[in-house]
Amino acid sequence: MMGNVFILVFYFSYESLQKPMYFFICNLAILDIMFINAIVPILLKGVINETNQLSVAGCLTQSYLYFLVGTTQFFLLDAMCFDRYLAICHPLRYPAIMHRKTCAWLVTGAWIGSFVSNLIPTIFIMKLSYCFEEINHFFCDVGPLLRNACTDTTFLQRLVFFSSCTLLFSLFVATISYSFIVLAILKINSVQGRKRAFSTCSSHALVVTIFFGSCIFMYVKPNQHRGSDEYDKKVAILNTVVVPLINPYIYTLRNKIVRNIIKARWKQITHFV
Repeated sequence: MMGNVFILVFYFSYESLQKPMYFFICNLAILDIMFINAIVPILLKGVINETNQLSVAGCLTQSYLYFLVGTTQFFLLDAMCFDRYLAICHPLRYPAIMHRKTCAWLVTGAWIGSFVSNLIPTIFIMKLSYCFEEINHFFCDVGPLLRNACTDTTFLQRLVFFSSCTLLFSLFVATISYSFIVLAILKINSVQGRKRAFSTCSSHALVVTIFFGSCIFMYVKPNQHRGSDEYDKKVAILNTVVVPLINPYIYTLRNKIVRNIIKARWKQITHFV
């Protein structure tokens, strides 16, 4: 929470960060804050009390927020991939294409795309009746919810599977973008230039790999088997806890511009003291 709030404060405090990439990072920080508040407090409550109680309405709300925010993150990461592709492959056209209005439309499109892709499965899940009161997970994931339903959920499992295939589409967009980026970087003559370009994209590529990989492992499978719960819980730690935790570090302390701002501010503080 502190790391993501730090990103927001930094973005609005320094004019040098009013650029498309930092605008996307700022929106990613907002999504991480929403993600953390939807999952982690209830997770910690369960760890402390060893048992965790949540109403059906609260469980369904948590599940919907999880998938809404998570899918929005996929589309936002694609927008960031597209931004890096333009910055490296078409640097002269970059300012004309990635202006403030384009960035706003990309973020808005990420939210709308997430809402639309999760709408129909959510409506069906909300209409289900449940026969069991316990789920074998630390949050209200779709697999345990469907297994607790009193009716046959085969059709709904297939619907969720096809809806989760948006992850594959997002991964395809990210892969194509980075393929062009790598090819463009390899064409740079100077070693220093290649190193600078790779360092710019490596952090974002790490986040994309962890987040996409863990979610595809959990959701892009036709049937939600009960035996996969233990594996899913372990993998879910990556996208619910680890990714929001490392994002502030990756996008701030590994960023040269942010580090320079922090050093300059620290010098001012020590000089004043």
